[in-house]
Amino acid sequence: MQEKDVEEEFISKTKRKAEADAQQLVGKKLIALTKDQINKLNLEERLHDAVMEAKRLTANGAIRRQLQYIGRLMRDTDIEPIEEQLARWEGKNSEENARFHLLERWRDRLIDESPEPQSDALQEFLTTYPNADVQLIRTLCRNAHKERSNNKPPKSTRELFKLLRETTEAAQQQTDQN
Repeated sequence: MQEKDVEEEFISKTKRKAEADAQQLVGKKLIALTKDQINKLNLEERLHDAVMEAKRLTANGAIRRQLQYIGRLMRDTDIEPIEEQLARWEGKNSEENARFHLLERWRDRLIDESPEPQSDALQEFLTTYPNADVQLIRTLCRNAHKERSNNKPPKSTRELFKLLRETTEAAQQQTDQN
């Protein structure tokens, strides 16, 4: 039993340094978060206060020292749940961006093909999202195409994007419920 305790106690200086650097990196990510996100993490009070203080600081030396302090506080904290939540937020942002770009591509295809009464893009969209308001999509596409040709503000383009977003979100919610 004593040999096992000795093995667990010995951690090389290199490994300790790597762990401290990893904790400081998590601290940097914490500082970059919004106040609402920090509050959602349910950090212990001292760590929460240290992160909020670091957000307030402007001098580089002071921020560096505060990061070291945050790293020291994190030694006594289980950082695994914090890292998991940070990864979820980062993943959600990239997922949200991908969804946003997909909607932009749909919008652009629909507008570009709008002069045709039965465009391929519209048929594809209706196949994918059968509950979409066909008439409203056609009207917005036609208006957006006219706005582009006449160099007018993209009012209908924005409305079309909003309609596409609402349609896809409604379809996603319906899929999630089933």
